[in-house]
Amino acid sequence: MHFELTILGSNGAIPAYDRHPTSHFLNYNGDGFLLDCGEGTQMQMARYNIKRGRLDHIFITHLHGDHFFGLMGLITSFNLNYREHTLHIHGPKGIEEIVRAHFTYAQTQLRYPIEFHIVTDDRPQVVYENSQLTVESIILRHRIPTTGYLFREKPGQRKILPEKIALHEIPVSEIGKIKQGADYTMPDGSVIANHDLTTDPAPARSYAFCTDTVYTETFLDQIQGVSVLYHEATFVNMHRERAAETMHSTTTEAATIALKANAGKLIVGHYSARYEDLAPLLAECKEVFTNTELAIEGQSYII
Repeated sequence: MHFELTILGSNGAIPAYDRHPTSHFLNYNGDGFLLDCGEGTQMQMARYNIKRGRLDHIFITHLHGDHFFGLMGLITSFNLNYREHTLHIHGPKGIEEIVRAHFTYAQTQLRYPIEFHIVTDDRPQVVYENSQLTVESIILRHRIPTTGYLFREKPGQRKILPEKIALHEIPVSEIGKIKQGADYTMPDGSVIANHDLTTDPAPARSYAFCTDTVYTETFLDQIQGVSVLYHEATFVNMHRERAAETMHSTTTEAATIALKANAGKLIVGHYSARYEDLAPLLAECKEVFTNTELAIEGQSYII
C-alpha cells in the first residue's frame, strides 16, 4: 500500500523565503487527505501536481488563519471545476460558520455538497475511518483549541505460505479465513495451526501531525512508536522565551517528543519568518533525535 506525505506549506504565520503557511497532503493508496490549508495551498497543489479530484477529506487543526485561509479558494476552485461529489471537512467548532458565512455573502451556490465533521478538543477520538485507515484527533496545547491528527494503518492480513497450502491440499475457499488468522481443520479432524500456514503481515504504519503547540507530553502514549512524526519547531532554542509566549515549540522540544515517543522519523516545520537559513534548526534537532528531517515544500516522504 502506498503511503506518502507531500509538504505543500512549511512556514509559520508569515510567508517568507518562498515558504508558505502550513499544509500537508497525504496519499494513501490513491486516497487523498489534506492536513491544514494555509494561504496558497491550491497554488502549491498545482505546482507539485497534486490532483484536486483525489481530495475528499480536509482536516483543519485550529482556526488561526495560517492554517485555513486557503480553504475558501480551494472550495471555490472545486466549484468552478464542476465538482459533484461530497467534500468532507473535519475541524474545530466554528469552521462551518466561517465557510457558510463566506458563501452567503458572496451569494455562491455550490454544485457539490460539503459535510462538516466537528472535532472536539476535550479528548482524543476517532474522527474518520475506512477499511484501511483510522484517523484520531490529538489534543494539543495552543492559544486556542487545537487538535493534531494521527493516521494509523489498520493491521494487514497474514501472509499465506503457498507451499504449505499445496502440501496440505487446502481448498481455495479456506484461504480467506486463514489470512484472517484461523487455523485449518483437516478432513481427518487434525488441526494445522495458523502460524504453520502463514507469516506475520508487514507492520502497520502511522503518521502523526502535531502542529501548533507548546511542549507537552500529554499525547506521548497515543503516538508511541509512530512511523513518522511531524512536530512544529517554530523557534531555535535561543528564542525559547518567544516560543513559550506564543505557545509554540522549539527545535529541542520537538526532538525530545520524537525521542520519548520512539518515533521512526521526525519531520519539523512551521518555521518562524525570522529564519532564512534552516540549517541551525535541523542541527539542534539532530543533537537530540538523529533521524530528523526538515519539512521542505514539494518534497515527498514515504511513510
